[in-house]
Amino acid sequence: MTKLMTGPRFASPDDVYQLLIDSHRDLTPDQSTRLNAKLILLLANHIGDPEVLAEALQVARQGVE
Repeated sequence: MTKLMTGPRFASPDDVYQLLIDSHRDLTPDQSTRLNAKLILLLANHIGDPEVLAEALQVARQGVE
């Protein structure tokens, strides 16, 4: 049974996208990579469910390999 919610959940997805873009503004590529890593760890901790995290990682890898 899937626990991962992949459907739309943001009232304003464009605003969320802009937040993500703005957070990387004026960062070097290395700083941007570190920001992404920190964000991933913070959100993984917020999720707190290893099964959901494993599913999210599986979905995220699709089309990347």
